[in-house]
Amino acid sequence: MDGDERFEVPVDDDSLPFDPATTTIRDGDVFDSLEPAVQQWWLEEFGEFVPENEGFFTPPQRGAIPKIDAGTNTLVCAPTGSGKTMSSFLSIINSLYKRERDADDVDGQSPSARETESPAGLENSVYCLYISPLKSLANDIHRNLEVPLEGIEEIAAERDDASVGEIRHAIRHGDTDASERQRMLEETPHILNTTPETLAILLNAPKFREKLRTVEYVIVDEIHSLAASKRGTHLAVSLERLAAMAENELTRIGCSATIEPLSRVAEFLVGRETPGGAPRDYEIVDARFAREFDLQLECPTADLINTSREVVQERFYQQLHEHVQAHTNTLVFTNTRSGAERVLHNLRERFDAYDEANSACHHGSLSKEVRQDVEDRLKAGELEVVTTSTSLELGIDMPHIDLVVQVGSPKSVASLLQRVGRAGHRVGQTVTGRVIALDRDELLECAVMLKTATEGFVDSVSIPENAQDVAAQHVYGMAIAEIRPESELKEILRRAYPYRNYTDEEYESLMRYLTAEYAGLEDKNVYAKVWRDENDPPDGEHHHEAYPVGKPLIGKRGRLARVIYMTNIGTIPDSFTCDVHTRASDEWVGQLDEGYLDTLEKGDVFVLGGDHFEYRYRRGSKVYVDRTSARPTVPSWYSERLPLSYDLGREILAFQRDLLERYDAGGPPRVRAWLRDLPLDDDSVRAIARLFDHQVQYAGMISVSTPDRLAIEVVRDREEYERHYYVRSNYGRKVNDGLSRLLAYRCAQEATANVRVAVADNGFVLSMPLNRKVDLGGIVADLEADDVRDDLRAALSGTDLLQRYFRINATRSLMILKRYKGYEKSASEQQVSSEMLLGFAEELEDFAVIEETYREIVEDKLNVSEIEDIVDALDGGDLALSRQLLDSPTPRAFGLATLSASDVVLAEDESAVLQSFHEHVLAEIGEESLAGLSTTRDADSGSR
Repeated sequence: MDGDERFEVPVDDDSLPFDPATTTIRDGDVFDSLEPAVQQWWLEEFGEFVPENEGFFTPPQRGAIPKIDAGTNTLVCAPTGSGKTMSSFLSIINSLYKRERDADDVDGQSPSARETESPAGLENSVYCLYISPLKSLANDIHRNLEVPLEGIEEIAAERDDASVGEIRHAIRHGDTDASERQRMLEETPHILNTTPETLAILLNAPKFREKLRTVEYVIVDEIHSLAASKRGTHLAVSLERLAAMAENELTRIGCSATIEPLSRVAEFLVGRETPGGAPRDYEIVDARFAREFDLQLECPTADLINTSREVVQERFYQQLHEHVQAHTNTLVFTNTRSGAERVLHNLRERFDAYDEANSACHHGSLSKEVRQDVEDRLKAGELEVVTTSTSLELGIDMPHIDLVVQVGSPKSVASLLQRVGRAGHRVGQTVTGRVIALDRDELLECAVMLKTATEGFVDSVSIPENAQDVAAQHVYGMAIAEIRPESELKEILRRAYPYRNYTDEEYESLMRYLTAEYAGLEDKNVYAKVWRDENDPPDGEHHHEAYPVGKPLIGKRGRLARVIYMTNIGTIPDSFTCDVHTRASDEWVGQLDEGYLDTLEKGDVFVLGGDHFEYRYRRGSKVYVDRTSARPTVPSWYSERLPLSYDLGREILAFQRDLLERYDAGGPPRVRAWLRDLPLDDDSVRAIARLFDHQVQYAGMISVSTPDRLAIEVVRDREEYERHYYVRSNYGRKVNDGLSRLLAYRCAQEATANVRVAVADNGFVLSMPLNRKVDLGGIVADLEADDVRDDLRAALSGTDLLQRYFRINATRSLMILKRYKGYEKSASEQQVSSEMLLGFAEELEDFAVIEETYREIVEDKLNVSEIEDIVDALDGGDLALSRQLLDSPTPRAFGLATLSASDVVLAEDESAVLQSFHEHVLAEIGEESLAGLSTTRDADSGSR
């Protein structure tokens, strides 16, 4: 079939944003394809089957089971709790059971008949790999597999199939002990649950890799969470290595709740049959909207400026309490770990209904034992409410949850649907989600998010390409596994989707690193990892008899190669906290997470322990700062929150354009009437309408960014003796981070002054001394798309961001070894090693690890392609520039102007600064302040 062909299952919902495709596949067809013992188990679990009634199987099950049964590569995309994982396993269990039964049937026949049938049965090896992004998810699926397998086995024992052997299953990941691993060699599971990292190790385990040659099925669960990262890149190559050694063609099944575009993710799953060729055949079961959603945006007040923080907080917790009490089990998502802790603390403090017996918190900073206990109690329905950040997003089954509350913006439609999809796990239940926004920027984000979600919009996934560090691991691993033709190794790499466009130049750059061709590299204790030759290996190795002399081969170097590889591979970077010291007295003042340092440039101001500090520089794991009274420029939550997706940012710009059209046609009443058609409560409607009414009255429609207009505000702050340029580029933090670095680099060159940068999802601020003035509009107009990558690279030189990512990529590339001869090097020690190597490596021509560091930052972290598109639009006139000189920020820039604010659930009151901006706007437009009046919910009922 064509790669873009899509199978869509019919669903009974006239409100869907697409026409469901009709299909001849019915429940009866699916049921008839199952073995008798499997049919009986399904009936005992899910009730009587009535052929004329549809609904016995869920839409993803009805769509996927026949395809997987036919050996078709299949991407199953459906909401959490709709049975997509069971659809994969049921087909495979059915196939394995049938094979065992058929083999047993033939064993009972005459010798001549057995020779005719020649059944194989199941060998002592692996037939199905289930790959999970999380150990806990693998554990959960493992437990869920026990139910059908034990049930079918019991039924078979009661039938004539009593002699059929069991289908074994097991789990293997980093926590599996040595005795269990040894037991798997002796009695190998037919279904093996594992993680991407463990699969890569198994491919190089001399004994166990032989057990993988029989693999016929691979299930990649929650594929959306892997595809967008280097873990997914690593897995894609592992699957091609597995396919190259497997005796049968692999049937690949991908499971995902929310992802777009489906065809790209499917191609990522299946790879290429030949390098440069078309994707392998696949089909898509698109049942993303097969469940009914009940989503609503709420806001504690219609006036988030004048209503005091105490009142907002009181109303928020009252709303949350009422939601929890109205439901059986509630899951509350916040945007930070500290937010999850604080929400739980405040619920217990404010209401007698909550204690340790019926409420809990779950996030990545808690111990494994605590997290496991919360998961078990949540699955059992013992907890009325659990607060979390992101750790419970993925598909751990929690059948009793009937409400999800999202506090603040989850930053993407995909994340929103993933989170609210944790509710209503039982088939036929409605997915109930409530989003509560506590500041005006997030209120707007969430309104657009819910609007677009109900229209069927999902943010697109971006897949890293040609990552040299991951390629280094796999080339090394393949060379260790066996001496082989170099052409074969390159073909395996290029069959993986992320390397489909991998050039000969990129490959040669990688090989120059792996063979240590660069002069001076071994003096830095970076040694050759492979040899490549015309089948003329170095001393100590032997000519490979399987290949003629002169055929280019590749093999490993070093006696410890296998140990180094097995103990150092993987793509998840280590991180650490840095000690913060003052420059003047070397006083220790606290610690900062390394991820937070990515956001800091020299001169940035942050809050630590209640005091303000100006960042100066870092040396290894120590950060040096100066005390200051200046206002913070980087919020404390910056490294924890997910960035706004670029696609959703574009949707917000389109929403603002549509809102302005209605405002122009009928003012605030017309805007409110339009907003009331969306899933927003009345306070949200009035708050958004008032925000744009004040914005337009104060600075006109040209002050609002839209898909074809980029608004810039220039504000003189005489108190701080600074000029602030508010660039309201609503493209998300990744794009804004890159664009701000680009403009700051150009501004610093023109003004010969230090430029401070503060970045948010809805724009960024460039600040410089009043006596240094630049024509930012002219700088923006002079940008050329062809220069963007080079300028960004120049802007990154010498930054802490570059140092950190070089360390991560040097470690991934095995240039720096985390573990060697029993010693484990900490992340801070790795950083010291990388700082010593960075200057040397930057002087090497086309050095793969340096090039990958710049590629990852520029492409994956700063979204350079989208920045190039924006610059192209500016050059071509498709994006106009609106520049205004103002005495005070506009309402849409308030969030940028108070960027130091913390997580809104936790925030100390920033209202003084916000209120002063607001009062200035109201004075300019001649409207009386509602301060003191808006503590009642209908305070603004008479506003326009």
